[in-house]
Amino acid sequence: MHEYSVALPVHAIPLWFLVLSLFLPRICILLAWLQHSMTAYIPPAVGLIPVIVALLVPRLLILFWIYQDQGIGLWFLLHVIALLFAWGGGGNTVYRRRRVEYVS
Repeated sequence: MHEYSVALPVHAIPLWFLVLSLFLPRICILLAWLQHSMTAYIPPAVGLIPVIVALLVPRLLILFWIYQDQGIGLWFLLHVIALLFAWGGGGNTVYRRRRVEYVS
C-alpha cells in the first residue's frame, strides 16, 4: 500500500509568516519588514509602489511572494482561498437595529 502525506514546504518565507498572514496580512508584512527576515522579498529601501500595494491589497502581495518562493503549491492555494473568502464578503453582513419608540 502507498502512503501519501501532505507536504507543506517552507523555503525562504518563514512558517510563522505563512500561517499568520492567512488571518492578519498587513500586520505580518509589517513584522516581516521590521525583522528583515524576508530580505529577498522586502528590500530594506522600500519604494512608494510596494508600500501602496501592501496597504491596499496585501493578500495579492503575499500571493506574489509565495509564488516567487514556492510556486503553485499548497500554501499558495490556501492563501488563494483566504483571498476569496476576504473578497467574497463572507463576514460583511451588517445588521441594523431599529429603534422602536413606544407612544402612550
